[in-house]
Amino acid sequence: MAGEKKNLMVDENDCGDLVKDCKPEDILCSEIVTDENGVLWYVDGNDGFEGEKGEGSNVVFAREAPLSTKDPLTSKDYSCGTNKFRLMESEIRRKDKNKHENKLSRKDRIELGRLFQGALSSRDLELAENFILLADPQTLNDMLCITLDSIWFLTTRQELNGVTGMIKKIVANGANDFTRATLRTSFLASCVSACQSKTMSLADTVGIMAQRLHERLRECHGDEVLKAEAGVKVQKFTDWALKCIGIHSRCRKDRDRRNYSTIFEVQLQLSAFKSFLDLAGNSLTGKDFTEAFDAACFPLTLFSSSFDPGWAFGISATVIQGLLGMLVEGGADNVNQCFLEASRFGSTELVRILLQIAQRNSLDVDVELALGFASHHCKIGTMECLVEEGNAGAFLGPLLRAAERGCMQVVQWFVDRGCRDMELCIALTASIASNQVGIAAYLLPRIPEHVLAALSIEILKAAAERSSGSLAGVEFLLRNNFLGDPVATYAVADRIAESSDDEAVAPDLRAFLKEHWSEAAFAEGLNYGQNHFVNFMRILRRGGSPICLRDLPPSLVTAIAYLSLYRECRKAGGLLLPQKLRGQLVEAASKVAGRPVDKNSRAGDLIAVLEHHLPTSFLQNPQPPPAPHYR
Repeated sequence: MAGEKKNLMVDENDCGDLVKDCKPEDILCSEIVTDENGVLWYVDGNDGFEGEKGEGSNVVFAREAPLSTKDPLTSKDYSCGTNKFRLMESEIRRKDKNKHENKLSRKDRIELGRLFQGALSSRDLELAENFILLADPQTLNDMLCITLDSIWFLTTRQELNGVTGMIKKIVANGANDFTRATLRTSFLASCVSACQSKTMSLADTVGIMAQRLHERLRECHGDEVLKAEAGVKVQKFTDWALKCIGIHSRCRKDRDRRNYSTIFEVQLQLSAFKSFLDLAGNSLTGKDFTEAFDAACFPLTLFSSSFDPGWAFGISATVIQGLLGMLVEGGADNVNQCFLEASRFGSTELVRILLQIAQRNSLDVDVELALGFASHHCKIGTMECLVEEGNAGAFLGPLLRAAERGCMQVVQWFVDRGCRDMELCIALTASIASNQVGIAAYLLPRIPEHVLAALSIEILKAAAERSSGSLAGVEFLLRNNFLGDPVATYAVADRIAESSDDEAVAPDLRAFLKEHWSEAAFAEGLNYGQNHFVNFMRILRRGGSPICLRDLPPSLVTAIAYLSLYRECRKAGGLLLPQKLRGQLVEAASKVAGRPVDKNSRAGDLIAVLEHHLPTSFLQNPQPPPAPHYR
């Protein structure tokens, strides 16, 4: 489609199309230089992660390998590049014999970096070493980053020796920005591991990453402009990493037709990174290792929703496990923080890896708090991992919050896992306090009757105290006969209504129950029903209406007297009616039946008495089946 951004559809089988179609302004760096062969070299004035960069460096995430429509990765034709190299070499030497005293011009630095990339990608290490000799400190730090990034694509011991030797030569010539190199390569290594998931192609990865990044920023609080800027920056970082991976995937497929690492190759890659850390020595601080650990974890929080189950135990995850383990050994102290973030965003496979790292290094991670984060965001898979592999067992807090929010899936998961009776009662209280009647209806039949009977008063009092002014949840319990016995349910409501000396009872709860659910309310309903009957009979006998009501059919007379009461009772629903309304219904049923009815009769039976004497055309679903009984 014309308006479609193809730079968001990276395909490892055709990276050339990616380069031709992607828009320069959408790439990682703000400025792009293209030579006549289509090779791209990215330059930017911004910093890398957390503003860390080398001495005077303004190259961020420079390409490990050039992007070219002519596939320069496998080309050995350096005739044009070598001529440029010779011209540049003579010009630099003419200006100053000591290359470290003056910085290269921007044009020379870009050209030198491009040529170094081409030589390194094509395994022409001798030519690459010549370029090192011409680099100034800024370019040397860029070369260090480029060379270090290539370790995650090593396949042979010869390549390992060549790359580690190259890193040592670059450092020996003056490169010293180990911080930026470590942060950048940690981010890339994470992306490499993520993209080796069997269920996710590189093209799918880009779309998934963009969607998850959008979701993550939406869940975060803060200034919208800053969030948008952060999103753009992270998007560019990830685009850079995925395009690097796409090129190497294509190159590897040309050699051995596979897109995954063997355990031997993983060992080579981790050995190369360990060699780099040893070379850096004390140049890297605990803060550097901590930031690198965060940089490595971040992409996995975006990708892991698409990992195949058990990815954390496979070869693809071995690289990131080894990388994170070395960063922890170096001084990274944010394992728990990253663990909580991974739990919050449902990054189950990353949670597994961090649990393993914490266990191996005897580190404490807060699995209970992590379970709270995962349940709050309804990450069921992560919750299962935390319980089964992290031994999380504090269900009450997460269950309580899920009941308050009305998150049925999480509530059901905790109940199925096994909750104590007291925990279920507290969750029931939370649900009715928040008017989550669906959750209350689910929990009620799962609490033993004797437990409810013992805690019934406390449940109603606590629910009213925690409510935000509405007593709909309390009314739901009463209408649905939450104690399973109408007499007991009415008695509890009456007891609270009459407890004038109990300061723990909220005034609005006491007033509500006294008006609608107390014995006094029932007596008031009876009295109202008697007065209504007397008034109606006076009208029937003494009324001056030209229509003689006594000549109407009895069913119509009953409708005139009690149709409004009948409709109000049907509208109320539930197993129990409020006492005031029930008193009116008892009196009405007695009058139409011509005999006293039992005051403890079920509401449905009393309504059926009225229906028997009303015209069928006025009935609302006559003789309905009993409402669901929660016992």
